[in-house]
Amino acid sequence: MILIADGGSTKSNWCQLDDAHNRVYFNTEGYNPDFMDTAAIAASLTKNLPDTLARDQVREVHYYGAGVSSAQKAEVVAQAMRQLFPQARVSVTEDLLAAARALLGRGPGFAAILGTGTNSCLYDGEKITYNVDSLGYFLGDEGSGSFIGKRLLRDYLRNLLPDGLQDAFAETYGFTRNEILDKLYNQPLPNRFLASFAKFAYDHNNVSYCRDIVLQGFETFFQNLVLHYPRYQDYTFNCVGSVGYNFRDALTQVAKSHGMEVGKIIRSPIDDLVSYHEG
Repeated sequence: MILIADGGSTKSNWCQLDDAHNRVYFNTEGYNPDFMDTAAIAASLTKNLPDTLARDQVREVHYYGAGVSSAQKAEVVAQAMRQLFPQARVSVTEDLLAAARALLGRGPGFAAILGTGTNSCLYDGEKITYNVDSLGYFLGDEGSGSFIGKRLLRDYLRNLLPDGLQDAFAETYGFTRNEILDKLYNQPLPNRFLASFAKFAYDHNNVSYCRDIVLQGFETFFQNLVLHYPRYQDYTFNCVGSVGYNFRDALTQVAKSHGMEVGKIIRSPIDDLVSYHEG
C-alpha cells in the first residue's frame, strides 16, 4: 500500500493506493513545519487518520508539503510520518514539486500554487530548475489567500470597506479588533487565519471592491514573481490551489495581459499526482 499526500498550510489531501490501483481519499490538517513541530504533526495524524487505515501495511509514503523548504524542514515532517508508518519508506518534499508533477507530468513548463500561500517554478519534467522565492506571508505570498485576507482585514479595521461590506464582514465573522490582533500576533497559524478571509471576497465577488482586490493581488503576483522568470511568455500559465481555481477568471485575465496563455488551473493536485506515481 502506498500513501500520497498533497499538504497545504491549511489542509492535506491524501490518497491510499493499493496494489490493484484502487484509490481511497481522505483529508487531514495541513502540516507546515514553519508552524508545527514533529510532536504536533504526529499528534494530529494520530487523531485524524482514518481508523480503517492499516498503518503497518503502508510500505511507501510520498508527502509533498507547504513549508518544506530544506532538508531540515523535511525531516520535521518525516519523523512524524515514520512514527505513524513504521514499515514505510518515507519521502517528504516540497508542495511545489507536487504542483509541477500534477500540472505538467513528465513534461517541462511553468507551474504555480495560489492557495493559502504562493509559490511558482520552472520544471524540466523531473525537477524544479528555477524558483523566484515567494518569501512567505510576512514579506510576500502575493496573490494568495493570506495576501487577499490581509488586505480585507486591514481595510476592515480601518473602516474602509465600501458598499455595505463593513457591516457584512462584521456580521459574518464577529471578531473584535483585539481578537483579530491576538490571532495574528499571539496564536498559532496566523497565515491560515488570514487566508480564511479570502472566502469573503469570493462570496461578494459581485462587489467591485472584492473583484478589484483579487485582480490587484494577481497583478502583484505577476509583477513580483512571474515576470522575473526568464522567457516566461514562452510557457503556458499552470496553477493549483483554491484561490487560483476560485478566481480563475481574474487570474486568466491577468495572465493574458502579460502575454501568457493559460494552460491548466485546478483546485487540488491530488488526482493528477496519484496518476504520476502510478505511471
